[in-house]
Amino acid sequence: MPVIQPVKGSTDAPATYTQPSRKGKKAWRKNVDVTEVEQGLDDLNKEIIEGGVVAEKPSDQLFTLDTVGDASLPKKFPKHTAKPLKVDEILAARSAVPSVSLRKRPGDKTTDGIIPAKRPKREYVTQKELSRLRKVADGHHESIIEVTDATYDPWTEVVVQKSEAEVLKEERNPKKKAPKTLSQKPISLLASGKTVPAVPKPTGGYSYNPVFTDYETRYKEEAEKAVEAERKRLEAEEVERLKKEAAARSAAEADAAEARAELSEWDEDSEWEGVQSGGEELKTTVKRPKRKTQAQRNRIKRRREEEGRVKHEAKTKVRKAQMEEIKQLAQAAAERDQAEAQALAEAEESDSSSNADGSDEVLRRRQLGKMKIPEKDLELVLPDELQDSLRLLKPEGNLLKDRYRSLLVRGRMETRRRIPFRKQAKTKLTEKWSYKDFNF
Repeated sequence: MPVIQPVKGSTDAPATYTQPSRKGKKAWRKNVDVTEVEQGLDDLNKEIIEGGVVAEKPSDQLFTLDTVGDASLPKKFPKHTAKPLKVDEILAARSAVPSVSLRKRPGDKTTDGIIPAKRPKREYVTQKELSRLRKVADGHHESIIEVTDATYDPWTEVVVQKSEAEVLKEERNPKKKAPKTLSQKPISLLASGKTVPAVPKPTGGYSYNPVFTDYETRYKEEAEKAVEAERKRLEAEEVERLKKEAAARSAAEADAAEARAELSEWDEDSEWEGVQSGGEELKTTVKRPKRKTQAQRNRIKRRREEEGRVKHEAKTKVRKAQMEEIKQLAQAAAERDQAEAQALAEAEESDSSSNADGSDEVLRRRQLGKMKIPEKDLELVLPDELQDSLRLLKPEGNLLKDRYRSLLVRGRMETRRRIPFRKQAKTKLTEKWSYKDFNF
């Protein structure tokens, strides 16, 4: 029996469109390549000659249903076909007499001795019910309801007086209110401030069978990003190395300076040796201040008041100038914000067809939360990994990760750190000494 093997695809590069240009004289309609059309017409004529188009024939003419089986099998395998199966023997061994039923069925004249009670027929109206209905129609009711005017308004709100304990409890435990930011529009984390679509539309470079120009453009962009990241990493390593060398050099210089200072303390003589203090023998004559007169005190008071008034006027003038400057700055900031908002709206309208997906745009320096937004996976198939068959295709990317990163970039969620294990309650195991429980 032949072994069925899967169809092997070719290992060549994907086929490209081989139609030549149609701008020259050779591209006229008489020179158009119609080889495929002629081949299809030849196949169609061949099918018509052989008996008709296969696609137009009904299923009864193309297929047959075998309900009898192969008659040559009993001759080829007489041992297996002559002897019937055991299950067929068991099912065939049936008696022609039906079995006796085991269920008890009561006869027509058999009773349990209990006489059923006769129930009156209630298909008509009794005399008692008829007399009651006549009284009701005449206005004579058995239970008369007295209608009285209401002494209060049923639609007024009843004010319930709360006790002091309830009021204090409400003040201590106020009701939780939703934050104001819940109704505000989320802030996009792009540096340009553009609104990121929830599901961005990928470009042609993300296709598994892309056009060569789109694939080449995206391949060069990703290569430049990788080269730039490697250059920054090498620069950071060089800066770290220089810092370590400078720290080691400064530590060595400090140790050498400390060693020289210790040597100089032993070699140099103190300059204070042999110096005699003659300060105790000197006597200075200090002139005692005279008492101020009332006129001097008044003059000093007036001068201080004048200085305070001048300082107050200077501060007031500076404050007024600052207030005017603040108003001007606030007005300029409002105009600038309005202009930026208008420019942003125009940019969004003009750039509606661009792919603003968080990966091609620059993110803001300040982001929501302490953690950084995770980098997007590199969904790029290298030239040697391109396949010409869907069965050999390896899918790229993860929809769950893309959706989560889209929520972070649009400002709908805050970046959090994954906690693999939650805190468990501390338990203490003790063994009970049951023999210490004495029972008298």
